[in-house]
Amino acid sequence: MSTRRSFLKSVPACGLAGLGLRPVTAEETKIASDIVQFSDNIEPLVRLIEDTSRDKLIEEIARRVQSGLSYQKLLAALLLAGVRNVQPRPAVGFKFHAVLVVNSAHIASVASRNEDRWLPIFWALDNFKGSQAQDVREGNWTMAPVNETLVPDSRTARGQFTEAMDQWDEEKADVAIAGLCRSAGANEIFELFARYGIRDFRSIGHKAIFVANSYRTLQTIGWQHAEPVLRSLTYALQNHEGQPNPATSDLDADRSWRRNQERATKIRKFWTTGKLDDNATRDLLGTLRTGTADDASDQVVELLNAEISPQSIYDALFLAAGELLMRQPGIVALHAMTTTNAFWFAYRMAADDTTRKLVLLQNAAFITMFRDAMAGRGNVNDRSILALEAGDKQSASVEEIFQLIGNDTPKAAEQALAFLANTDSAERMIEQARHLVFLKGNDSHDYKFSSAVLEDFYHISPQWRNRYLASSVFNLRGAAARDNGIVDRIRSAFA
Repeated sequence: MSTRRSFLKSVPACGLAGLGLRPVTAEETKIASDIVQFSDNIEPLVRLIEDTSRDKLIEEIARRVQSGLSYQKLLAALLLAGVRNVQPRPAVGFKFHAVLVVNSAHIASVASRNEDRWLPIFWALDNFKGSQAQDVREGNWTMAPVNETLVPDSRTARGQFTEAMDQWDEEKADVAIAGLCRSAGANEIFELFARYGIRDFRSIGHKAIFVANSYRTLQTIGWQHAEPVLRSLTYALQNHEGQPNPATSDLDADRSWRRNQERATKIRKFWTTGKLDDNATRDLLGTLRTGTADDASDQVVELLNAEISPQSIYDALFLAAGELLMRQPGIVALHAMTTTNAFWFAYRMAADDTTRKLVLLQNAAFITMFRDAMAGRGNVNDRSILALEAGDKQSASVEEIFQLIGNDTPKAAEQALAFLANTDSAERMIEQARHLVFLKGNDSHDYKFSSAVLEDFYHISPQWRNRYLASSVFNLRGAAARDNGIVDRIRSAFA
C-alpha cells in the first residue's frame, strides 16, 4: 500500500517510455505559434488533457497512472492546462475555478485515506474539461506567448513589474513578470504578489486565493513551471471588472488598502510579540460583527500597540468568518473563510514586516466587506458563534452529525461542538468531512472550502478551534446528499 510520501515522490522525472506513453509523432509536436508553449517534458501531457474529450479523459489518464505517470507530473499538467486555456475574466472566479481549485484538490489528496488518494485530482481533471468548454463558448481565450522583444532584463524587471501593477497596466506587467521569473527567486516574487493579492476587494477574495494557491502548487510541482502560472496570476490581479482604472480613481474596493498603508506605519516596532488575550478576541469579533472596515482596521492597530498577540487577532478573524457562514450559509460567507485561509498563508509566509501588517489590516477590513456584501443577498440571521451551545454529549457521534447536515444544520453544529469535546474527535470529524466531499462534492467550492477550513482548524488557538469547525457544517456535505457519480467512474477506471 502506498504512503503519502511515496505518493508524492513517485516517478518525479522520467522519459515518455517510463510513463507508459505512446511515442509522439512529429505532427503532434507542432503547436500553434500564437499560444504559449511549455517545456518538452510536460507539453505532451498537457495537450493530452486539453485534447481528450471529457467522457474519455478519466479513463485515459488512469491508464497513464497505472503505467507509471507520477502524481507530481499530473498535478503540473493539470495546472498548466488551466492557465493556458481558461481566462480569469470577467472576474477571477466562475470558470476560472478550474485553476483555483487545483491546490485545494492537492491538499485533499495528500491528507486523504490511501484508497481515496486519486479521487480529488481526477475530479479536478473532469472539472477542468467543463471550464475549458465554457471558455470556448465565451470566446476561446488562450494564453499567448510573451512578447520576448519587450521582456526586461534582471536589472529592470522588478521595477517595471511594480510600476505596471501600481498603474494597472496589463501589457507592461505581462512582460515584466516574465523577466522577473527568469531573474528573481520564488520568495522575492511571492512577497510582491502577497501585497497585490490583498490590495483590493474584488472577485470576493479570489485574487488572494489565487496568490496562495498558485504559490503552494508551484512548491510541489517545481518552480520551472512558474512563468506561465505567474503570467496568469498577474493578469488576474489586474482585473478591475469593467471599472475605471483604480490607479486614477477612488473606488470602494481600493480605499482600505490606501488607508491601511498609513495605519501600518503606526504599529509599534516589536508588534509580533504579545500576550494571548481571549477578551481581545471577543472585542474584535464584536467589531467585525457590527463595525465598518475602518473600525476593524483601527482596532487591529490598537490591539497590536496594546501588546496583544497577532494570534488573538487571527482567532477573531477566523471566528468572524465562521460566524458569517452561520448567519447566511452561501457563496459570500464561504469565501470569507477561504479568503481568510489565503490571507493567513500570506501572513505566515511573508518575510517583510510591512507586508505582514498589511495582511492583518486588510483581512480585518475584508471581513466587514464580506458581511456587507451578504446584506444584498437576502436575510442575514443573528446567530453568534460565541453563543453556539453544545448539544447532547451522550447522543453526539460523527455519523449523526453528518446525517443532520442539510436536514437540521443548526442542530448539526450543536452536536459537532459537543462531539469535538472528546480528545480524538477532531481527526475523525475532519476525515469524514473530507471523505464525503469526495463522494458528494460536485462544485469547486466543495473542495476549496473544505480544504481551507479543515486545515485552518489547526491554525486557531485550542480554546476557539472547536467552535470554528462546528460552524463549518453550514457548508460541508452531509451524508444524505446525493452522490456525485464521478467516484464510481474513477474507481472503475483504476480497476
